[in-house]
Amino acid sequence: MLWSEEHFVMREDVRLYVYRKRATAPVPGQAVLPVLFLVHGSTVSGRNTYDLHVPGSEDYSVMDHFAAKGYDVWTVDHEGYGRSSWSGRGNSDIRTGARDLASVIPFVLEKTGAQQVRMFGSSSGALRACLYTQAHPDKVERLGLSALVYTGAGSPTLEQRRKKLPEYSSSPRRKVDLAFYEGMFNRDKPGSSEATVPRAIADAELPLVSEVPTGTYVDMCANLPVASPEALPCPTLIIRGEFDGIAAEPDLLDFFARLPNKDKQFVALSGIAHNPMMGVQRHKFYHALESFLAMRF
Repeated sequence: MLWSEEHFVMREDVRLYVYRKRATAPVPGQAVLPVLFLVHGSTVSGRNTYDLHVPGSEDYSVMDHFAAKGYDVWTVDHEGYGRSSWSGRGNSDIRTGARDLASVIPFVLEKTGAQQVRMFGSSSGALRACLYTQAHPDKVERLGLSALVYTGAGSPTLEQRRKKLPEYSSSPRRKVDLAFYEGMFNRDKPGSSEATVPRAIADAELPLVSEVPTGTYVDMCANLPVASPEALPCPTLIIRGEFDGIAAEPDLLDFFARLPNKDKQFVALSGIAHNPMMGVQRHKFYHALESFLAMRF
């Protein structure tokens, strides 16, 4: 049984929910474990993205996987998501998410005694992680990104989503329900994920929220690029799923070529769509991220 704890960290008047997992409870004088901080995407909160438990299946919890490997694993629900509060101001866009991280990471470092974190973000979470790393390069030891989008060129999903941009721009929040979660997993490649996954997400999320912020959708439709690869100094991993309709490969290779640190990896994974940790072939995702995080640079 892994050990976990919950916290709330304030960013101005926003109460941010922070969740931690590791193999055992920390003991005074114990060696500091490597810290892995996980950043969620546009629709599902941090805890329910990275500590998802699917009935009848195993190894969907990224937090469990890496806690068992010896990491001190953390995540946050961004403003307006999950267990975090909603200020009623703005639409919790990508830059707001980076500000959330800037409030939470110092708390994590103080609690753990670590000097830096190893950070991973997926989809708009990858962009939040990039913006945080750009602003605080001394706090991120290495950076893992999946389902990333750079300029948006060649993205069929964003092309379709832009048709609803006026709707997303007119409201700070959008509805979510089981049908929406099912659409997330059938959008790119039906069969690349188990049908039980969106139901597990709905069971975890819908008791908490019926709406989520629109900010990251607006940013990814209208404000790209928001991240500058040239400003990411740490070793960086980019993971792209074969069927990802948001992350077009030429766009990502352009981003990859601009990364200044030569300790960088681009990993393409077959059989995987936009949510690599939630697909049938998720073991490939685990291998890629685990190898990168453990590598000696």
